[in-house]
Parts: sequence; C-alpha cells; structure tokens
Amino acid sequence: MRIISGKYKGRRISPPKNLPVRPTTDMCKEALFNILNNNFNFTELRVLDLFAGTGSISYEFASRGCKPITSVDGDMGCVNFIRKTTKEFDFDITPIKSDVFAFLEKNKASYDIIFADPPYGMDQKDFEKIITLVFENELLEDDGMMVIEHSKYTKLDHMENFSYDKGYGGSVFTFFELEQSDEETDDQDDEFES
Repeated sequence: MRIISGKYKGRRISPPKNLPVRPTTDMCKEALFNILNNNFNFTELRVLDLFAGTGSISYEFASRGCKPITSVDGDMGCVNFIRKTTKEFDFDITPIKSDVFAFLEKNKASYDIIFADPPYGMDQKDFEKIITLVFENELLEDDGMMVIEHSKYTKLDHMENFSYDKGYGGSVFTFFELEQSDEETDDQDDEFES
C-alpha cells in the first residue's frame, strides 16, 4: 500500500496481513482524490473516515494537508495500526475504536469531508442508515461532501442529499452534499448583482 499524492507521495505503508480489511485500490483512490481536488483546497479540512480499516484514505488526506482527521473503526487491530502509522508520519489523525453507528449517534463535531467505506456485503438498510445519521445529526458542514464507497450492487441514488455517483470496475463512489435552499441561492445571486 502506498500514499499516492501530497507531501508523502510514494511512501509505502505495510499493514499486518491479518487485518479484516479490503483497502481501496490505488486506481480508485486516484479517481476519488481527483474529484475532491476539484471541489476543495485540502489544507486544514476537517475529515471523518468511517470504517477506516488500515487508514489508507486517512493517510491520503493527511498527506495533502487536511487536519484534524478522525478515523473510526470497530477493529482494535486496525485502530492500533492507524495509531502506529500516525505516530511514524506525525499525522494529525485521531483513531477511535467504535461501532460506526454508535459513533455517528453520539458525535457532536462536524466535518468538511466524511468518507465511509463499509464492508461491501453490508445490508442496504445499513448503508442508508449511515447517510440518515450524518444528515439528521448535522455532522456535515454546509459546503461539505460525504462520499460512500460501495459495490455496484448497492444503490444509494434515491437517498436525500444525493449529488452524483461514479463507478470504477466493481466499486462505486456515491457523493452527497447538503441541498441549498432556494432562499440561500437567491441571497448568493443578490451578492453577485450588487
């Protein structure tokens, strides 16, 4: 596994073989960050990485200057590996061992980017629950973006705040953004006119 861009581009990271993970492929990571790059200046963005696994996505954000980053996973081995790597690279990443749903219900912070990479075989209703909890608990900043990675067999385009999705092989990234009310859009139009 390697970091594909930013300050630590090319650095290899070797997670233990026994972690229960399916890391995002380099091709998918590159595609994802090309999209995010067009929407965000990464410096100082607050990021939440759910089902963080080896921390691969968290390291990409950290390498590009995002901070702080919160990485949540239910597996202690994954959390310990993220903690070890964070120390080694001096990243601003806080690994948290927690059930993701419990974390989303209790958490009070909000984020510019929320990335979730649940197990592909997870129930459709659980994918939907992630989205519902994020927006009900106002965990995404107004101009933020949530991205969920899933298999092509899971469909999320019917959910509220759906923006668009992009497929890469058997994987799909679905993007969600807060829908601005007509009032907010009118206010912005007025600003340009004055």
